[in-house]
Amino acid sequence: MKKNILEICCYNLDSVLIASEAGADRIELCADPASGGTTPGIGLIKTARKKIGIELYPIIRIRGGDFLFSEEEFEVMLHEVTACKSAGCDGVVFGMLSEDGRIDKTHSSKLIEKAYPMGVCFHRAFDWSVNPFEALEDIIEIGCERILTSGQQPKAIMGAPLIKDLITQAAGRIQIMPGSGIRAGNIGDLKKETGATQFHSSASKLKKSSMDFVQPFMIEDQSVIMADRGEIEEMILRLRT
Repeated sequence: MKKNILEICCYNLDSVLIASEAGADRIELCADPASGGTTPGIGLIKTARKKIGIELYPIIRIRGGDFLFSEEEFEVMLHEVTACKSAGCDGVVFGMLSEDGRIDKTHSSKLIEKAYPMGVCFHRAFDWSVNPFEALEDIIEIGCERILTSGQQPKAIMGAPLIKDLITQAAGRIQIMPGSGIRAGNIGDLKKETGATQFHSSASKLKKSSMDFVQPFMIEDQSVIMADRGEIEEMILRLRT
C-alpha cells in the first residue's frame, strides 16, 4: 500500500478524468457542490467507472442540509447504494446522525451491510457530531474503513489538533482522512502536524464557459467547478517529500 493517499472530490466527468490522469489515488464522486455534495446520477457513476481504473466512491447523500434522514429518505439511500454496487464502484461515502448529534448506528449499519463487499467512508457528518471521540468509536464499531473530517472546524488546517488526537485514538483501527480547504500550500504542514496518510481535496478551480454566444440579458454565471490538474500534481509532489 502507498504511504500517502490523495483522494479528489469531483463534480463532473471532466474532473474525474483530470484527477485520474494527474495521479490521484481515489475519486469521491459528487453532484451539487453548492450544497456540499449530493449523490451523482447513475449515468455519471457508470461512465466514470468505465473511464478510470482508480478507486471510485460516490457519495450517498440525497439532499443538502443536515444529516438527520427520514425513513423514506433512508429507503432512497439503500437503493442508491445498490446502484453503486451494480455499477462496479469500489465503495460509497455517507454519514447519518441522530437528533442528539450522535452517530446513527442503526441505519448506518444497514447501509454498510447493503454496501458489502464495497468499502465505506463516513463523511463530514462526523464534524457535526456532539462528541468526536465517542463518534470515532461508534464508526469503528459499525465497520467503516475511513472517516473524512476537518477536525470539527471549517477547514482541516484549523482542526489539525483534533485530527491528530483522533489518529492517536484510532491507533490504526480506521483511517482518519483530513479534508476541507486542503491545497498544495498546506498539505505538507497538515501531514506533519497530524500524522495523517490519506488526504481529501477538491483541488478545484472555476472554468469559464466555452460558449461563443452569451445571452446578454442572462446574468447567471455559467462557470463550472473543475479539478485543477496542476494543483493535484503539486499536492502529490508535496506528499512525496
